[in-house]
Amino acid sequence: MIKYREVVETNEMIDRENLDVRTITIGISLLDCMTDDLDKLNDNIYNKITSVAAKLNETAETIGREFGIPIVNKRISVTPIGIVGSSACKCVDDYVEIAKTLDKAAEKVGADLIGGFSALVSKGMTSSDELLINSIPKALTNTTRVCSSVNLASTKTGINMDAVRLMGQTLLEIANLSSDRDSVDCMKLVIFCNAPDDNPFMAGAFHGVTEADAIINVGVSGPGVVKNALESVRGEDFETLCETIKKTAFKVTRVGQLVAKEASRMLDIPFGIVDLSLAPTPAIGDSVADILCEIGLEYAGAPGTTAALALLNDQVKKGGVMASSYVGGLSGAFIPVSEDQGMINAVEAGAITLEKLEAMTCVCSVGLDMIAIPGSTKATTIAGIIADEMALGMINQKTTAVRLIPVIGKDVGDTVEFGGLFGYAPIMKVNEFSCDDFVNREGRIPAPIHSFKN
Repeated sequence: MIKYREVVETNEMIDRENLDVRTITIGISLLDCMTDDLDKLNDNIYNKITSVAAKLNETAETIGREFGIPIVNKRISVTPIGIVGSSACKCVDDYVEIAKTLDKAAEKVGADLIGGFSALVSKGMTSSDELLINSIPKALTNTTRVCSSVNLASTKTGINMDAVRLMGQTLLEIANLSSDRDSVDCMKLVIFCNAPDDNPFMAGAFHGVTEADAIINVGVSGPGVVKNALESVRGEDFETLCETIKKTAFKVTRVGQLVAKEASRMLDIPFGIVDLSLAPTPAIGDSVADILCEIGLEYAGAPGTTAALALLNDQVKKGGVMASSYVGGLSGAFIPVSEDQGMINAVEAGAITLEKLEAMTCVCSVGLDMIAIPGSTKATTIAGIIADEMALGMINQKTTAVRLIPVIGKDVGDTVEFGGLFGYAPIMKVNEFSCDDFVNREGRIPAPIHSFKN
């Protein structure tokens, strides 16, 4: 039974502390759409998406209105297109046509974003995978809703360094193609190690091949709720701090569980997971960095930051798993720069560097996220940054990711404005010492010794 006090608490979290359901995401399998006829494939994809997700927008609006819970985004994830298009696509432009079909289908059903223009290449690339990766720049700059991801490393298979090198080049190509818009299309691409199959958060969402034909995943976010709760225990010991975070995460996850179950019932699609991620926005009071400051740091990046973030991430997960039997995705704390006003403040104050952010990714829920770097950065340097982050994920058996934005024409000291939920970002300094000879080696870094478990 839901008690009156709990209803009041939830209303306060929504009204005063920026609690929201960040996304309802329908995952849709496109495996039954596959054919070697490109026109037929595009028809199959469009028809499948617009049929399964026909009532997505209507359902989200109804739930938001009836429960009084803001639902910020309606999204779709699909089977990695590198698989779906493998028989029909013979050139880069064939994959671009599929991207346009995904974009058109998402627009038709009122979805804000659609993810799954993706390739899974952690051990090697097929010719089809390589075609898809080469098509990403053109696909992202010719669509508005399509998001892309490439999983090029895992604990079980190692790091595909050929794909790492290619992604460094690809990211710069996207930056150049969208240079008239401050290279904004780079934010629609995520590079993963150990990518989860059930992630509802963009730009990294795709519908894993182990998933059912269709599924409902919900992503909930509440940095403001956690910060507000911690204000009431300021100066208390670590046990009190941890208990407060756990209890708050539990309440937030229950909101997601409620929305997910209701969406599942209304759409007649099975419930998948709730992703409890402290995903910030540029709004004042909706910052993960501010939580770290409330824990006791002057700025995110100060000594103790990695320990404080580890504590936060762990307690969020512990509270979440008690609130739902199906917690998944990327659950934990995100540390993007441009989307978090507290992180932006820390960069501008000189408290946080790219190297410190890399250290923090060892214990956060994702990785190097929404970081603007000079547009003059070499492709090999970008590839080196990607390789470092992939190594952290591979060795630590966790999901890590890279979402860098090389902003053409801008350098350290400049800022770039993305707008809306994406905020703005100071251009961060990148280590300019060469890693060319390392990145240009061919092949893959083998899986670590602890991967050999059965």
